[in-house]
Amino acid sequence: MFEHVMAARQRLEGHAHVTPVMTSATFNDRVGAEVFFKCENFQRIGAFKFRGAFNAVACLPDDVRKKGLITFSSGNHAQAVALVGRLMGVPVTVVMPDNAPETKRVATEGYGADVVLYDPRHASRDDLARALQEERGGALVPPYDHPDIIAGQGTATLEMHRQIGSLDMLLVPCGGGGLLSGSAVAANGVMPGCRVIGVEPELADDATRSFRTGVLHRVDNPPTIADGTRTPSLGEHTFPLIREYVSDMQTVSEEAIMAAVRFLFFRMKIVVEPSGALGVAALLSGVVKPEGRIGVVLSGGNIDHATMIRILAAASHDA
Repeated sequence: MFEHVMAARQRLEGHAHVTPVMTSATFNDRVGAEVFFKCENFQRIGAFKFRGAFNAVACLPDDVRKKGLITFSSGNHAQAVALVGRLMGVPVTVVMPDNAPETKRVATEGYGADVVLYDPRHASRDDLARALQEERGGALVPPYDHPDIIAGQGTATLEMHRQIGSLDMLLVPCGGGGLLSGSAVAANGVMPGCRVIGVEPELADDATRSFRTGVLHRVDNPPTIADGTRTPSLGEHTFPLIREYVSDMQTVSEEAIMAAVRFLFFRMKIVVEPSGALGVAALLSGVVKPEGRIGVVLSGGNIDHATMIRILAAASHDA
């Protein structure tokens, strides 16, 4: 799998942004360690998802790609596939829950995709996407559970290693596990001594329970503010990779997630969505004890104004 990540890096050169790595003396003092933040909130479409989407679509045969692309996503992957479709001149259809952040839906439509909304309480996005594929034709580009998606996501860790060298610990957000599994595979390839820890919300703890028990668990429509982690479960590709390459999984509270978003906004002057701030939440709340040089992947920065107002308004709750 590591060779796939290396090949994805070559495909992405000149297409994906080389995102910055930032530091914060205040954060280091707070947690008592040297921490490096990989800012995928500055990636194209505002999230790491561009990496996997571009790699997956680039791997499709030309005759398949030209028929169009279909995907399902709450937002970031939707935007990524929509942009890739525009760049490659192919039509894109996105199945998106009607409770997805408005900013993500509007951006997806802005890239030229046809957005099909559905009620996640009464319908399956997978079934809807496959029905549309049968009706319209085209290739299905899943949001996380595909080897080419996973390989593309892993390039962020390769890039971070090239920028700052080896780490002792790497904290990665986890929804469906594409970023986490790709990051863990990449880390094992270039810095095998690094402990990779996945972080997810307490309200969406399916991956943590799956990791610890070896049995795939589900949490349908979890009510977490971290909308990017509302996937019901890990996938058939991501689950075994996480079991093999990830050192540990931890969960964080909704309060800790919002405090992390506020820290990044007020202290580091960067906008990070709740899903992207999970690693920061784990360190600030003490759920993860720091060891040596630590990397934290800030996976995205796409947040709607209502959610940001709600989070920032609670600033007085921070210690």
